[in-house]
Amino acid sequence: EVTRDDPDTAFCTLANREELNPEEDSIHHCLYQFTRNETLTETNKLLCDVCTQRHCGPKNNVKSEKKYVYTNAKKQMLISLAPPILTLHLKRFQQAGFNLQKVNRHIKFPEVIDLAPFCTAKCKNVAEGNTKVLYSLYGVVEHSGTMRSGHYTAYVKMRAMNNHLSDLVLRGKSQASETEPVKGQWFHISDTHVQPVSVSKVLSSQAYLLFYERLL
Repeated sequence: EVTRDDPDTAFCTLANREELNPEEDSIHHCLYQFTRNETLTETNKLLCDVCTQRHCGPKNNVKSEKKYVYTNAKKQMLISLAPPILTLHLKRFQQAGFNLQKVNRHIKFPEVIDLAPFCTAKCKNVAEGNTKVLYSLYGVVEHSGTMRSGHYTAYVKMRAMNNHLSDLVLRGKSQASETEPVKGQWFHISDTHVQPVSVSKVLSSQAYLLFYERLL
């Protein structure tokens, strides 16, 4: 879908992302990098239909690809619809010569995360005037081992039903006002072994998948 927004607001977010100053090796830094503003130049220029029509006339008269007009552009990936459940999948591998190598370093992630700095200013399911889009952590998948073999375990929070989340799923909107993590007990699950753990243990895990439920 092609939309033509005002250039002055096209790259605006619900909250000022420039005030983030995200810490290295954190989920905030990953999101900041993923949604950064990019400049498309040289071989990455954008094919512009408007520029082409101005230069060559109606599109039907363009007979050769050489007549298409490419222009410098800015690109940014932002969230246009805040999901009820936020799933973050960390890329835990990198190219090492001709081989793939697992990335084992710890990535910091919070109990409550605000997506507003990564959402478009016109985010479809955020009430007008809201400058926060909050999510509470309820699940983590961790992988131990190498690229060739290993073992998956999970951390899951047992908690009361989130009625606001149900409203969001069923009706597309929520009247939630909570800003604190959803209360509950965390458990570590490895095959048939289940044991209660502290939240500090969860936050120190080497996350591979993160699951958040929307609060606000």
